[in-house]
Amino acid sequence: MTGVGALQPDVAGFAPIGQPGPPGPPGRDPLRVAPLAPHVIVLFGATGDLARRKLLPGFLHLHHAGLLPHCRIVGVSLDDLDDAGYRQLAYEACTRFARPEALQKHWPTFSQNILHVSMRDGPERLAAAAWEAEQALGGDPRRLHYVSTPPSAVAEVLRSIEEAQLVERSRIVMEKPFGTDLATARTLHAGVHGLFEEEQVFRIDHFLGKEAALNILAFRFANGLFEPIWNRDHIDHVQIDVPETMGVEERAGFYEQTGAFRDMVVTHLLQVLAFMAMEPPTALEPQSIREEKNKVFRSLLPIRPEQVVRGQYEGYRDIPGVAAASETETFVALRCEIDNWRWAGVPFYLRTGKRMAEGARIISIAFREPPKSMFPAGSGVGAHGPDHLTFDLADSSRLSLSFYGKRPGPGMVLDKLSLQFALHETGFAGDVLEAYERLNYDAMVGDQTLFTTAEGIERLWEVSAPLLADPPPVQPYPQGTWGPAAMHALVAPRSWRLPFERKWRQNP
Repeated sequence: MTGVGALQPDVAGFAPIGQPGPPGPPGRDPLRVAPLAPHVIVLFGATGDLARRKLLPGFLHLHHAGLLPHCRIVGVSLDDLDDAGYRQLAYEACTRFARPEALQKHWPTFSQNILHVSMRDGPERLAAAAWEAEQALGGDPRRLHYVSTPPSAVAEVLRSIEEAQLVERSRIVMEKPFGTDLATARTLHAGVHGLFEEEQVFRIDHFLGKEAALNILAFRFANGLFEPIWNRDHIDHVQIDVPETMGVEERAGFYEQTGAFRDMVVTHLLQVLAFMAMEPPTALEPQSIREEKNKVFRSLLPIRPEQVVRGQYEGYRDIPGVAAASETETFVALRCEIDNWRWAGVPFYLRTGKRMAEGARIISIAFREPPKSMFPAGSGVGAHGPDHLTFDLADSSRLSLSFYGKRPGPGMVLDKLSLQFALHETGFAGDVLEAYERLNYDAMVGDQTLFTTAEGIERLWEVSAPLLADPPPVQPYPQGTWGPAAMHALVAPRSWRLPFERKWRQNP
């Protein structure tokens, strides 16, 4: 925290649940992790945007951090590249997106671990490349299949894994979307479960790999101050808000088939909701945490169309690949309700959209307001809304607790104040793993804490069915705004937290 009453943390940085943390700054005595077992990583979609921006730089950083010392990466794509050509592509990607110190120090050795196979050469070539990689590592290394392909290619990927005989000793990481409705999700899961047991499947949501998401667990369950008030008696409402400034130009074909609800709400926002709303797990271990999340999903009431606002930014229909009369939403705001003893009657408001005024990822918890009759008129009590606890899920990883306090001087005049905490203040910011790095590390360890289940995904499509069957019409909104005006009626008499009335304090 900063300002009056600031506290200096005295604990090591976060690590995957159930795993000790990576080495910290000299002079500390942090917990340490053992390096992973040798791995062959088969990366499907190896030349795609996600591989270039996140996956290849992430594996390089894990290697740099000493967490992935023995691995071979077999990149698989439709491109006609030899090993040298793919290494050049990977080098250009890491030059642009990797941490400079990792690139400078470890690229020469890391690059020798990279191979490429074209899907056009068939599963026999994939099997040969995997065998070559395993022979170089020696013994029986584990296999991690990362599926970063369009949904239409998943079935072919699964066939290739099966025909190349690469199911044994393996785990598979699946990228969204996990279907587009209940029927397609069940079909997808049936295909995956035809080769892999559920404990081998890791459905990735990078929102849950962020430090701030893990801080929710620490904040709630390690502090006696907050868990007793984490319920309907003390919390008025919750907002999960993920506006984005980017458009969909490069993803227009995909986006036309999905829209903001399928792309963001089912796979990201509702997952964050479960993390925030779940009951205390019996243990801080994967099965217990995933079961509590699934209980939240079972308690979700069906999403009614009248509690949803859909929008489309002006100019979207002019993008190549978008239908002239497209009804695909680029914005969605909705009200959710959890029908259990802890949360009954507490509304959860979710909002996300493209081409909005700011980019942010926040969870904002509004507490119930006390009676104010004792304060004199003009004191300012309640003038700036209720007290809030806010988690910032962006990479800066911050949280803020706002409250009313007396302004210095004569009389009783109140101002809205806040206690804030930021990751950079811990002294462990350099130890942080980026979300994809953490989640890939967890998948190789076999820790499923931060991954979603087939049961949970299918339940979310089930509660979404009324909305998917009868979606309200899209409403236009200008680019660079906060969405259609109807979103205000959705939360009335409350108001949206974003844009913030008071900005976060900046890093020094």
